[in-house]
Amino acid sequence: MASSIRRTTVGEVLDLALDLERRTMALYAELMRHFGDDAELRQFWFAMARNEAGHCGALMLVGCILRNDPELGLATRILFDTHTGIRLRSLLTGFRREVRQGTSLERSFEMALDLESSELEDVVVDLLQVVRDPAWRDRAVKMLIHDLGDLSYMIEKHTNDADLLARADSLLERRLGQGYAPDEGGKGDTGETPQKTLRGRAKRVSAARPG
Repeated sequence: MASSIRRTTVGEVLDLALDLERRTMALYAELMRHFGDDAELRQFWFAMARNEAGHCGALMLVGCILRNDPELGLATRILFDTHTGIRLRSLLTGFRREVRQGTSLERSFEMALDLESSELEDVVVDLLQVVRDPAWRDRAVKMLIHDLGDLSYMIEKHTNDADLLARADSLLERRLGQGYAPDEGGKGDTGETPQKTLRGRAKRVSAARPG
């Protein structure tokens, strides 16, 4: 099988990331409407859509910086796995079709997990390094951790799917382990379950995010 890794421009990767973020935002907005009769669920999906909008704004800033920096430039070529865009566009198209036809809450959480664990999140974080302000990258990572903490909590509260909850908590733990977890301050055993401890750490990270 031919490799899907190609030399492409930073501008092309940026355009792809923006398109995928917009599609993800639109999916969460549809889920907000789909579950609009429940105030808690509506607010949850609204927050997910709003954070995707925040990613779009940050990526647009990256584009402005690249267009005005001859040393960086949108034409700079990098190695990129083109299969990423193809797979995620197909995934998002399928998800939106499911939502329009009617989907369960459990399935909607599974969709969100698939997207929040995708390569797109890493691409966005990498692109934000162009801004040369660590606070921008930290904000994106902490926003992702916040979303995962909320998603894990909602799965636990609204479903009985132990496998889905374990998957959510595993992803949250992996993200927290990437250098963004706050100092626990030597508190020792708090009596909390490992899952609640994870979600508490996620909330402390997001509360400390810049801006």
